[in-house]
Formats: sequence, structure tokens, C-alpha cells
Amino acid sequence: MAKRAFLIVLDSFGIGGAPDAAAFGDEGSDTLAAIAKSEKFSTPELAKLGMFNIEGVTCGTPAGAPTGSFARLVEQSAGKDTTIGHWEIAGVESPRALPTYPNGFPEEVIAEFSRRTGRGVLCNKPYSGTDVLRDYGEQHMKTGDLIVYTSADSVFQIAAHEEIVPVEKLYEYCEIAREMLQGEHGVGRIIARPFVGTGAADFKRTSRRHDYSLVPPKKTVLDFLQDAGLATIGVGKIYDIFAGQGVAKTTRTTSNHNGMEVTLDIAKRDFEGLCFVNLVDFDMVYGHRNDVDGYAAAATEFDGQLAELLPLMREDDLLMITADHGCDPSTPSTDHSRECVPLLIYGDKIRAGVNLGVRQSYASIAATLADWFGISAEIAGKSLLPEVLK
Repeated sequence: MAKRAFLIVLDSFGIGGAPDAAAFGDEGSDTLAAIAKSEKFSTPELAKLGMFNIEGVTCGTPAGAPTGSFARLVEQSAGKDTTIGHWEIAGVESPRALPTYPNGFPEEVIAEFSRRTGRGVLCNKPYSGTDVLRDYGEQHMKTGDLIVYTSADSVFQIAAHEEIVPVEKLYEYCEIAREMLQGEHGVGRIIARPFVGTGAADFKRTSRRHDYSLVPPKKTVLDFLQDAGLATIGVGKIYDIFAGQGVAKTTRTTSNHNGMEVTLDIAKRDFEGLCFVNLVDFDMVYGHRNDVDGYAAAATEFDGQLAELLPLMREDDLLMITADHGCDPSTPSTDHSRECVPLLIYGDKIRAGVNLGVRQSYASIAATLADWFGISAEIAGKSLLPEVLK
């Protein structure tokens, strides 16, 4: 029977500060604990798998007999962003942090970008994605100048109104920025941020966001799976995060709900290989907006769709649920938080209730996937499969 694996990343679903959280200004951050306090939070399926049995998790009620195995993962890469978090999940650790720009991008970078696009630039500061539209959106509509901004993450974001700059043209501008920003200024992601609306009061970002990531510096488990002739299916922004490298098929999604609908459909198909899913709303819509109740409700909705996915798992299927960093919506910060992440492992051939404790490196996931499919892969991390396989 064909082996399948489903790897679901709950984007920003941290479970408490990493050992070095204070160095990142994130001491005390705990995304899971924050949302678990909300009356909108109800995740019985995650609880059954062992989410609240994970070492260091102090909220929720531990399951008496967890159906999955579980671990607390500590990031080894130097950062707390989506790109290097996913790279580490896929087996590539990043000892150097990607560049960030707390004072905006250097003038020479902005001048060259303006020259190559033929448009002026507004803002060039770290900014909230919604506030930047409120403060610069109307000026953009009058002048056609592009809104360029960043955050605490390694990102170069370009916002433009869809009626002023057609989305495909905005994508071209992002490709120009991606070509420019390499080496010293090689930010993790260039992000297209199209928006609509008539004025500051009703500007709204659309679902046609597009990320342009750096190519991973080394081969990831995706590449090794592909080399072995196995399927590599991306759902959500997985293709964007890996700059397409190692991802054979992809489906863009419009929301967490849509992402899980796509995943449920894929689970009904015959294939051999990996389905790699990113659910970005946790981070983009709720974490960065400090919306505790919204984040909690999104977790509840995911849990309901997880209940639909579990019966679709076949005898030779592996399910892994994890995260790439934190984004505690209860702190004053709207940025990512340096947190540990959960790992839940489930399948007919996976032992129930194995407490894997605290593991160093998200790359344990990649090594476990390679082991599951019986392939050789030169990646970081140590496989957990020998400890959980029946």
C-alpha cells in the first residue's frame, strides 16, 4: 500500500517561550495559553492527540490516554520568522538570522527599487499591515507610489490598491524586489499586499497576497522526497515559502477553512508522498492583529475540520501537526514571538501516548518524514520514528 504523510503547520501556534525568548524580547509569550483563556476556544481533537500533555504546556486538560505521540520542539535557527521556521521543519537549520530593518530599508535599496519599477515609494518603515493602509493608502491612490514597509520579521512588503496597480503588475514589482534583495539584503520574503476600498475607513487587504521567498540554502526533505519519485504537494503558501523548490504540486488557499477543505479533498485521493499544509490565518489574521478571540475561534474551527480528517487516514498514513514560531495575540507586540512549538504524531502505525519530551530542532520532523518513506536525506535533525513506530 502507498505510504502518505500529512504535515500541517498551524502558522504561529506557539506553546510557550523558547529557552532564549528573552534575547528576542519575548519572555513570557505563550500563544496557546493566551487563546486557551478565551470562551471561543474548544479543541477536543487536539486534546485527544496529546496537545495538553506536551511538556511545559500549562493550559488545558491533559488527555488520560492520548491517541497520538507528542513533543515540544525548540528552534535551533537564529530567528522567529516563517521562512527559517519552515526551512528548519524541512531539515535546514539557519545559524544566521535573516536581515531585518527596524529603521526601514537603506536609501540605496529604495532608490534602486524606485528606478526599476518607475514608481515612487511611500512609508519605508516597520508598520502594521492594516495601519499602513490607513496612513498611506489615500496618498498611494493619488500618486500611484508604492507602499513599502517591513516588520520585526525579515520581510519587504509592497502594498498597492488593485485599481491603481493591477495585481499581476504588483507581482512583477515583487519579482524585481526579489531579484534585488539577495546577499547582504537577502530578506526572507518579499510579500505582495494588494488591497481594495474607497478610503482609509474601509481599506481592506485581499486574499491575493503572494510571497516570494529566498531559495533554501540547501536541499530540504522536499527535494529528497522528489528525488525519490514521491509526491510533494503544497497547500497554502508552502510553494511560496520554499520558492517552489521541491514542491511538485500546489494549491493556493483563501483561508484556514479553505486550506483544510483542500487537505480533506487530497486525503481522499490516491498518492504516495507528502501533503505539506500551511494555515496562515492564525498568524496573519489573528496573531498579528492581537485578536485573542479570533485566534481561539480559528483553533476551534480547525479542530472541527481535524475531526473530519482523522477518519480519512489510511493504514499507511502519517499525520504530523506542528507550528513554525509563535505570535502571542495577548502581548502588546504584534510581531512573532520566539516560542517552542508542538509536535503531534498520529497514525495506525504510530504508538499512542508516547511522550517524546523536549527535542532540539524542528528538523526532527524532516528526519522523521525521510525515515517514514525509507529514503536517505542529508538534512539536519534526528528521526523520532524509532520511538513511536509500533
